[in-house]
Amino acid sequence: MYKIIHKRFCGPPDSGNGGYVCGLVAQYLEGIAEVRLYKPPPLEKPLDVEVTRDGMVLLKDGETIIAQGKPSSLNLDLPSPPSFDQAREASSRYVSEKDHFFPTCFVCGPARCPKDGLRIFPGMLSGRAAVASAWIPDETLCDDSSLVRREFVWASLDCPGAFAVLGLSIRPVVLGSLTADIVQCPAIGQRCIVMGWKIGEQGRKRMAGTALFSDTGEILAKAQAVWIEI
Repeated sequence: MYKIIHKRFCGPPDSGNGGYVCGLVAQYLEGIAEVRLYKPPPLEKPLDVEVTRDGMVLLKDGETIIAQGKPSSLNLDLPSPPSFDQAREASSRYVSEKDHFFPTCFVCGPARCPKDGLRIFPGMLSGRAAVASAWIPDETLCDDSSLVRREFVWASLDCPGAFAVLGLSIRPVVLGSLTADIVQCPAIGQRCIVMGWKIGEQGRKRMAGTALFSDTGEILAKAQAVWIEI
């Protein structure tokens, strides 16, 4: 088995978006999964997928392990979501609209056009220590049932965590690991709310929680991430 990470799904310009790549690996696991990234995922190159006897999934470039996935659990306290309008208003405070360390990032890059990137722009919520963005997934992200494919749900849970741990500063961070529970994939055109909040830090590591809600506040997916400041 192999996977190719196409250039459209980049994070940094020369490697795959971390959340999207984690979602590709998680396709081979049931339920809640934890995926760790060890190397920048190369673009436009066949990468081997290996399922080990103990149930782990390895994404490999030759003998080099790019990512490792395994079944996991997730104990995450969720904050109350903002309204869709509050999330949309928070995006007006997106700190990287004009100064972004990876402006072509598939998830949060302001240089990406509609129906090309996800255009999730997390900004600080008024009066809360959390970021949020409105998101309406388009038809380029769907499966045969008109639902958003799971790897794109994983991607939506990625970058909001980075901006939650960065606050108002603009510094490059990379995803170290992502543990996600996809409860329900949203439908194409559904109004969604993406939220991120800081959990803690240790050295260069920053821990964040993220969640995807419907516009009625129903939880669709949640995740916990470890980010590494570079």
